[in-house]
Amino acid sequence: MIDAYEDPGTPDVRGGWRYLWWLVRCQPGRSVAGALLGSSWMVLLAATPYLMAKAIDEGLEPGDWAALAGWSFALFAVGSFNAWLSIMRHRTMTRVRMDANFRTVKVVVAQAVRLGAALSRRTGAGEVVTIGVGDVQTIAQSLTVVGPGVGACVAYLTVAALLVSVSPVLAAVVLLGIPAIVVLVGPFLSRLQGTETEYRNRQGVLTSRIADLAGGLRVLNGLGGKSLIADAFHRDSQRLRSQGYRVGAVTSWVQALGVGLPTLFLAVVTWLAARLAAEGDITVGELVAVYGYVAVLVGPVAFWVECGYQLSRGVVAARRVVRFLRLEPLEDTGTRDAPAEPSTLHDPESGVSILPGRLTALASAHPADSAAVLDRVARYTPSRATWGGVPLDEIRLPQIRQHILLADHEADLFAGTLREVIAPFRGAGNCATSPHSAAAAIHAAVADDIVQGLPDGLDSAMDAQARNLSGGQRQRIRLVRALLADPEILLAVEPTSALDAHTEALVAERLREARDGRTTAVTTTSPLVLDHADTVLYLVDGKLAASGTHQQLLTTEPGYRALVARDAEVMK
Repeated sequence: MIDAYEDPGTPDVRGGWRYLWWLVRCQPGRSVAGALLGSSWMVLLAATPYLMAKAIDEGLEPGDWAALAGWSFALFAVGSFNAWLSIMRHRTMTRVRMDANFRTVKVVVAQAVRLGAALSRRTGAGEVVTIGVGDVQTIAQSLTVVGPGVGACVAYLTVAALLVSVSPVLAAVVLLGIPAIVVLVGPFLSRLQGTETEYRNRQGVLTSRIADLAGGLRVLNGLGGKSLIADAFHRDSQRLRSQGYRVGAVTSWVQALGVGLPTLFLAVVTWLAARLAAEGDITVGELVAVYGYVAVLVGPVAFWVECGYQLSRGVVAARRVVRFLRLEPLEDTGTRDAPAEPSTLHDPESGVSILPGRLTALASAHPADSAAVLDRVARYTPSRATWGGVPLDEIRLPQIRQHILLADHEADLFAGTLREVIAPFRGAGNCATSPHSAAAAIHAAVADDIVQGLPDGLDSAMDAQARNLSGGQRQRIRLVRALLADPEILLAVEPTSALDAHTEALVAERLREARDGRTTAVTTTSPLVLDHADTVLYLVDGKLAASGTHQQLLTTEPGYRALVARDAEVMK
């Protein structure tokens, strides 16, 4: 089985079927062993009726007790050996499924790490959660076809050969009847793929909404929107449940036919064999053998139907995994080095220029417009932005990440101690920070009261996303983390939007002092922050409309004055 630190290999992402085949090829020895054990187990199941027929015809009917004892002992020995084979088959197939499970988990996690910051821009959190919670297990379960599935085919051919020696008519009925049963179930399997795909897609959407609700429930409750969102979520969950019923309806037909049709077929073949025995064409022992052979075939047919069902679901899940694995991070085509000296960041699309060594504020009636500008100059979205006159896409991406930090106000906070949450990774895995730098960053972000209010200070445990803190406290912790990283260029998206006026004023003042002489840009419409900026860039419909100090724009730009006055009223 794959080791926790073993390279999972390069997955085949050309399609769902190819991905499943890749999982089989990654463990060839175990897959072959599962097929051999499954085949041997099912063939020996078919040997039981043969031995019973011999015991009746050569021992019981002529009264040869020695022959009867010999065949009975052979029957016991074969049954015991087959029980051991069944244990080994099950153990081997469990390992096959576990390997597929762990291997898929590893490639999905590796892909999430590879995408990095592009992950949230390429797919939703619900999609990743649905893959990890449901699709991985479904894919692993579908590999059952490697063992019992192959064994069912071998057992079918073996029973057909045995029946030829008894009656060519019965052999023909079995050879034609079993494939007919599989063909009858086939359309339901195709329909299952369609309904299962839609169900999985709806499940991913609903999971994303659950994640959003978990993070914003407190805000929704404060705004009085909890009942509205709850009603919408209720409607979506009802639609998902209805789709689940449709999947269940198809599944029930597949499973019912998988058991019912073979049983009906068994009755037909048994009736034909009884007629042949009554007419003297076959012996009583052969009649018992025929019944046993066909009864044994019920198992392989059920396995075929089950494998078809599992494969249908597995392919749907594999396609979702493949779709995720096909996502690509932002392409790094850069070959040039970053500017050696502090330089200007320029975004031609908006006309924004962020000058080195200054605190620049971007103000817009639509916060998404100003945030998009920072996305472009931080090279998180393709653009024609330049740094020191050099196009960003010509500069090596690792160097851009080393010098430019985009601090999102909704950036993830991982579980751990507060010290681990705020400590940035530096160099080759070094995340240690000196007490002095940590204290300075905490003071600059006005987060002293947060640390003092926790039972163990910086060593206090934080929940995932720091949900044991308020929204304003989380925002200040994110700012602490950004300041501790101490980048050459800090781009902060709405770093004070969740703070009260008094705290916001302190943050604005201390941020300016902490970043004195370094390039800093923030998006905000708060007059308390704008008043501390060296330059304010006023955007209208994503384009630069005016620039200057806060006081200058208040005097010369009516639109800017109205925008800032609205925020001033909100703070009151």
